[in-house]
Amino acid sequence: MRVLVTGGAGFIGSAVVRYLVLEKGYEVLTVDKLTYAGTLTSLKAVDNQQNHRFLKADICDRMAIAEAFESFKPQRVMHLAAESHVDRSITGARDFVETNVIGTFNMLECARTFWSALPMDEREAFRFLHVSTDEVYGSLGEEGLFTEETPYDPSSPYSASKASSDHLAKAWARTYGLPVVVSNCSNNYGPYHFPEKLIPLMILNALDGKPLPVYGNGTNIRDWLYVEDHARALDVIAERGRIGETYNVGGRNERRNIDVVERICALMDKLHPAGAPHARLITHVTDRPGHDARYAIDATKLEEELGWKAQENFDTGIEKTVAWYLENRWWWEPLRAGYSGTRLGLIEPKKATA
Repeated sequence: MRVLVTGGAGFIGSAVVRYLVLEKGYEVLTVDKLTYAGTLTSLKAVDNQQNHRFLKADICDRMAIAEAFESFKPQRVMHLAAESHVDRSITGARDFVETNVIGTFNMLECARTFWSALPMDEREAFRFLHVSTDEVYGSLGEEGLFTEETPYDPSSPYSASKASSDHLAKAWARTYGLPVVVSNCSNNYGPYHFPEKLIPLMILNALDGKPLPVYGNGTNIRDWLYVEDHARALDVIAERGRIGETYNVGGRNERRNIDVVERICALMDKLHPAGAPHARLITHVTDRPGHDARYAIDATKLEEELGWKAQENFDTGIEKTVAWYLENRWWWEPLRAGYSGTRLGLIEPKKATA
């Protein structure tokens, strides 16, 4: 099996690449632009594997992507490349539109051109998996779950750009017959997560004795999914998912943000007692603009139709994650040097006019 993975040097993408190369034995071409959140060190485990190769390229570069299709001749595409941080999208929305919308358009068009020229049996076997987020659905109240039928209602520039890319992917399936499958996942966590995101940020700030910034009162709820469980799910969806369908991927692990941070503090007290009690570092800060109250995924369709089940619950996954960051300074320390852990996504107040 030849699989082209975009964004494969990023957090979720590298987990997918490691799984496909090391566990499944697939031949994988990783395509990544290597922006600030993509690093080859996340692919260290597959460095010397004969069934893996890497191409530094921008998914917006039509010629580079077309050449990748023609030379590698993938049987599957797993499209994960995206700008993915809500806070950054608030103050730098253009990058999100260019990568997530224009980049996805380019991937779909290059895939369509390649796919159209294949022999019929290879065309029927080809799959394009577009990987997205539950944030496209907007915000939930205290009850209910996001299903595949939930209307889109994005709140941030990031989620709006991902919603746009989802619509493009489904349109290419309906209009051109391209064999597309879409997945929407809940919040991921685990090893190799860039330090700007909530969980690694809390771990590393706690390790450094820095404040642990929690937005508002910390009651915003997210459904947490261990990244290696997600990688397995994406492989199953790409292999057996029905063309034109959407599959939600969630860990059934709803937690308030403040509870996540307090759990990390308790684990840091246990695994790094020198800084205890770490909960003293928790600092409530002004809430993020457009901060969705609650996300929660109903993964029943994926579980019952394709037989996937999460192997980690939040308690087991978060302990593995904290331990990994404490044991793998070599990976995050160079990244941390370029990102201090300060808050992103602040909107400067407008100056009063006379």
